Amino acid sequence: MDLITVVVVNWNRRDLLRACLHSLAEQTYSNFEVVLVDNGSTDGSCEMAAREFGSRLHLQVVRNTENRGFCAANNQGILLASGKVIALLNNDAEAHPRWLELLTTAFADEQVGMAASKILVWEDPERIDKVGHLIYWDGQNRGRGSGERDHGQYDAVEEVLWPDGCAAMYRKSMLDEIGGFDEDFFAYADDAELGLRARIAGWKCLYVPQAIVRHHRGATLGVMSTRRLLLIERNRVLLAAKLFPWRLLWLNGVYYLARLAAGAWAAMRGKGEAGRFPGLIGKATVALTLLQADLAALRMMPKMFRKRKQLNKIRRLTSSEVIALMKRFRISLKELSEQAI
Repeated sequence: MDLITVVVVNWNRRDLLRACLHSLAEQTYSNFEVVLVDNGSTDGSCEMAAREFGSRLHLQVVRNTENRGFCAANNQGILLASGKVIALLNNDAEAHPRWLELLTTAFADEQVGMAASKILVWEDPERIDKVGHLIYWDGQNRGRGSGERDHGQYDAVEEVLWPDGCAAMYRKSMLDEIGGFDEDFFAYADDAELGLRARIAGWKCLYVPQAIVRHHRGATLGVMSTRRLLLIERNRVLLAAKLFPWRLLWLNGVYYLARLAAGAWAAMRGKGEAGRFPGLIGKATVALTLLQADLAALRMMPKMFRKRKQLNKIRRLTSSEVIALMKRFRISLKELSEQAI
């Protein structure tokens, strides 16, 4: 049994963290360590973890004095990892007892660098949160199967584009090769950037449906948070600028406008992300947030293009192969515009 390092990032969610760590303490796979990286919590999360799980888990606690974001905190945990594989588990998620045991089976194939879980909605465990990811041509991505009732339609072990960072597993040697999370993303779409970068480097991702996790959706910032919307949109642009083939990147604005039009139509019918924000004021708030996000992304473009040049050091797929991969795992405009994250 190879050693697994589980990285849990926390920020002021003591009760959710307790349930998360309890689910890890109940794992059937015994050879694992837990690195808890706390982003400056003020609710006693670290004290609770040490007091209640210090003797039940091989637990190491890293305490930041400020909120460094999901990306930087995970990178801290990865740097401290001793395991051959790294598992990420959100503090607002609870793993089935066999989660680690089953997810690690994906790495029997040496080409597999990532493993995806079946993530279900905590409040409604018959509804799917995410089972891998899909992507649209402008860089926006969504969870595969998100919102669907789970009636066995995703019960086959199969290749997916990349795992959701809520409950994922990564081969340590892959991370050593391609690097960890891009800390400029701070949070949201960070798993997409890492996943697509890994795919460009020639690594595969396997989905293991029996590896089940239940997730409290939107517990970090809240589903109505404009900060959350801003990060999602800004990072969508950054991902495309950094990783997309040029022939696709030149069309980004066209695909973005198509998505905005489809999203506006969905919002008028109360569907999609913007549909959560009621009335004209709500819709205006969404529009202003998207504008602010795109302007923020534009200011970061020079830095992303510099990082883009470094991609050739790890590249294994050609531009045509990357586009073919995205086409294979694309999400339709209708599904994307009517689906709320």
